[in-house]
Amino acid sequence: MKNNDKTNVMRLLDSKKILYTPHLFDADGSMSGTDIARLQGEDPGKVYKTLVTQGKTGRYYVFVVPVEAELDLKKAAKAAGEKAIRMIPQKELLPLTGYVHGGCSPIGMKKPFPTFIDQSAMPLETIYVSAGRIGAQIELTPDDLIRAANATFADVA
Repeated sequence: MKNNDKTNVMRLLDSKKILYTPHLFDADGSMSGTDIARLQGEDPGKVYKTLVTQGKTGRYYVFVVPVEAELDLKKAAKAAGEKAIRMIPQKELLPLTGYVHGGCSPIGMKKPFPTFIDQSAMPLETIYVSAGRIGAQIELTPDDLIRAANATFADVA
C-alpha cells in the first residue's frame, strides 16, 4: 500500500503501533454495510458501522454496532448515562466528526467523544470498521479497536 493510499485512521494506528489490515474497494456512499461486506467476501457479522448520537444533555456519543443490527436507543442511553439519545442529522456529521456519511470511523474524529462498541464484538477474532473514507476499511482485533478509539464494550444493539 502506498503512503498516499493511507487514511488518517491508518496513520493514527501506525503511530500507536496498533496492527490492522487495510481493505480498499470501489464503493459509493449509497451501498449498505451488508453490501460492502458481501462485495469483499467478508462475513457481515464481523463488519461494524459507526453511528453518532446526541444525548438529552447535548453531549455527543459514538456507537459501533454490526452493520446488520440497529442501535437500540434505550440501551445506548443507558450505556451513556443519558435519559434519551437521538441520531444526529446527517448534515451535522462532517462538521462534527470530520467524516462523511459512509466513511465515518470511531478512530480519529475531530474531537474525542465517549465511544461504545457493541459487546457482540468481544468474542470475535477481528472486526472491520471504516478507515475514515468511503471505500476503505480496516480489520483489527476488538481489543485494539477499544484501545485506538478509547472505547468501552456495551450492550447497545
